[in-house]
Amino acid sequence: IDIVRNYTVNYDRTLIFDKIHHEVNQFCSVHTLQEVYIDLFSGINDHLKRTIQNDLNILALGLYISSVRVTKPKIPEAIRRNFETVEQEKTQYMITTAHQQVVEKEAETDCRRAVIEAEKLSQIAKIQYKQKILGKEAEKRIAEIEAEMHLAKERALADANKYKSDTEAESNKIKLTPEYLQWSMYQALAQNTKIYFGNSIPNIFTTDIIIDDQSKQTK
Repeated sequence: IDIVRNYTVNYDRTLIFDKIHHEVNQFCSVHTLQEVYIDLFSGINDHLKRTIQNDLNILALGLYISSVRVTKPKIPEAIRRNFETVEQEKTQYMITTAHQQVVEKEAETDCRRAVIEAEKLSQIAKIQYKQKILGKEAEKRIAEIEAEMHLAKERALADANKYKSDTEAESNKIKLTPEYLQWSMYQALAQNTKIYFGNSIPNIFTTDIIIDDQSKQTK
């Protein structure tokens, strides 16, 4: 009611349509034809809606602008064709630029993928190299242990042979006494199959006995 009383029933012309005409003139006065017709045209509707709504919030509280639609201005045909050509070229440029960005992005992705793959292969090669080194070290250690075991075995065998030789030598040393030698001689005589009778027994059997008896008498 207040809006009608203040601006009559034709309030929409005063508050909206005339205001739109004024704002369009203001917008065109500060921008070039290129900006109005091509560069900034897509934002004119939102600009007008925002500007008019700000004024309505002060002059006619309660009125709200739902949307604003402005058609492109009429310009000479030659200029229009030129702008359309420029717009097409701009669109084509944007498409080409977007395609180039996609290609660059794909190339960057491929490069990053190649770097990751190369790093992966490098890490695998390092791991395999370390495993190879560890394997060689293990083989070397096993060979050293086997050599040490063989050496220890040879030493033990040599010690056993030496002990056996020393034991046999000591045993022979103990056995080679006059009594043992005499006993061995008697054993040999006892095993002899030939027996001699008479006073002339070969000296080979009695010499040692006579010598032994003489040595006992001397003592």
